[in-house]
Amino acid sequence: MLVRTELLPLGPSGLPRVRVHTPVGSAVAVWRGDLDNAVGWHHIEWTVDGDILWGRNTRSTALAEPGVREEAGRVLLRGRLQLTEDGAAVLEMGDSQVLFEVGSPPPPDKAWVEISVEADKVELYPYPL
Repeated sequence: MLVRTELLPLGPSGLPRVRVHTPVGSAVAVWRGDLDNAVGWHHIEWTVDGDILWGRNTRSTALAEPGVREEAGRVLLRGRLQLTEDGAAVLEMGDSQVLFEVGSPPPPDKAWVEISVEADKVELYPYPL
């Protein structure tokens, strides 16, 4: 996913943070690239340190379109969820995909969902094309 990032002050955890502006919204996330290059346009890979826990941090959404936003120190990722054969799930957010482990009970397959994650558990890894 091609995004624009702006460097923010260190968070309470001491991790480098950026505000990431995507085609489907913006939020704060941890930057895992070179800090000298944190500002600007980047192709990024999303990594989320957290499982899908249906009914706790993941719920169905009536809004059937991808989205990224923040709310009360958390990042909310909205997309279509696809379960995999090995017990994981892939959240499709526009032209980007985020891999998750799935807790019990499993969410419905091919459903539009919103996943709420602590901002410090959402990381962006830039990569060159």
